[in-house]
Amino acid sequence: MITKEALMEQAKEALKHAYCPYSKFPVGAAILYRDGRVITGANIENVSFGATSCAERSALFAGASMGYRKGDLMAIAIAGKTEDFLPPCNICRQALVEFCLPTMPVYLLNGLGEILSLELQDLVPYSFTSLSM
Repeated sequence: MITKEALMEQAKEALKHAYCPYSKFPVGAAILYRDGRVITGANIENVSFGATSCAERSALFAGASMGYRKGDLMAIAIAGKTEDFLPPCNICRQALVEFCLPTMPVYLLNGLGEILSLELQDLVPYSFTSLSM
């Protein structure tokens, strides 16, 4: 099993591939899957900001395109160049809920190199989990 520090190193490496000419706000993410594979993603901006893809969703959707489904994700690490811990945006949080168990570890990096360990359910305590009424 890969350590949270090793997973964060992969997120920091993915950060280098961010395409963010408008916001100048690079983000990298690394997702560990049950089979030991790590898939990374970086934020990819577009002048029409609605067409931008966050690092977390870039990595998540790459994994989904390869056949990974709910329960296959073991952890996600998110790195940026911020002073404080960098959590996923709310769209990414909801996308993670679709594919991850509530207890999946989420690792966030701050500017001091410290890693905050949370569970997904800490980030989205009242998420949409079904379409039933």
